[in-house]
Amino acid sequence: MTHALIVIDVQNDFCPGGALEVPQGDEILRGINALMPEFDAVVLTQDWHPAAHSSFASSHKNNGPYEIITMPYGPQVLWPDHCIQGSIGAQFHPELQTDRADLIIRKGYNPDIDSYSAFFENDHRTPTGLEGYLRTRGIERLTMVGLALDFCVNFSAVDAAKLGFKVDVREDLCRAIDLDGSLAKAREGMRAAGVTLA
Repeated sequence: MTHALIVIDVQNDFCPGGALEVPQGDEILRGINALMPEFDAVVLTQDWHPAAHSSFASSHKNNGPYEIITMPYGPQVLWPDHCIQGSIGAQFHPELQTDRADLIIRKGYNPDIDSYSAFFENDHRTPTGLEGYLRTRGIERLTMVGLALDFCVNFSAVDAAKLGFKVDVREDLCRAIDLDGSLAKAREGMRAAGVTLA
């Protein structure tokens, strides 16, 4: 069984000092780099938003960061502006060994819809193309690491399991935002989907 490592959004804006800092987000870098040679394939994902993205609180004059609104595709957390295309914040953390990556998937570039998952935008229908890549490589098992455990890692892991991949999440190589209990809810949802939390 071919095994891929999926490294979710280890970008400057999600690390300490970034626009949407995940606490201790940089502490996972050394472990992720050390893990890469153990896999048949390594895929990196990268949040890649245009300025004034609809998921940014700054795009909604009557709402603030971390409020939840209803979009045509469902509930949406409004975030501080982050990972804007071409910005330093959107770049991978400089200590991440990007040369080992076989593929980089950029997501969230549609201005009208957010994209937490590495597989689908938040409408749960529009694909990123990652599934097709993994299928053509004959990959059946995925290990996921990165940022943030309760959002992009969670959505990616659940979608992968629903698509029939065997999925492990290395919690020691993830960090969470934990917004109003989102971490506990994410863990429960991943386990219910058949994801192994290691």
